[in-house]
Amino acid sequence: MLTVSVPPDVQETLRSALRTSGPNECGGILMAEHIGPDHFMVRQLTVQGGGRFASFVRGTRTAFRALSQYFRQSGHDYTRFNYLGEWHSHPSFSVQPSSIDHRSMLDIVTNAKVGANFVVLLIFRLVDHEKLEGSAHTYFPDGTIAPSALVIEGST
Repeated sequence: MLTVSVPPDVQETLRSALRTSGPNECGGILMAEHIGPDHFMVRQLTVQGGGRFASFVRGTRTAFRALSQYFRQSGHDYTRFNYLGEWHSHPSFSVQPSSIDHRSMLDIVTNAKVGANFVVLLIFRLVDHEKLEGSAHTYFPDGTIAPSALVIEGST
């Protein structure tokens, strides 16, 4: 099982984005560091608003710019620092992926231009205006979807 950890600084970015979006969905892409066997630490993410109550569409141009900058900052060490996947919020619903979420992620991982061996989807919402609740799922080019472990660093 793949494990994705979210450190406190990234958690603050998420909390701020979720508060700002209120009842509307927001999201972006995840950039991570491979820190151990099947274990990734989210180091950066993009935040894009403009979602609606039950939908969010990520802008491709913003994602490519953020990835290019991340790759430059990490010395183009793609085996250690790379695109991990996507995140978005479900402020009014379960943090489990919808059928639309599954289709979107499978479209990404099966796209030859992306060239990914897998992609991760993190879904978050705020509970009581402060606590992050989330889920992690990993998608593979063969169509397999696997629940993954989400570790929100420092939370109990």
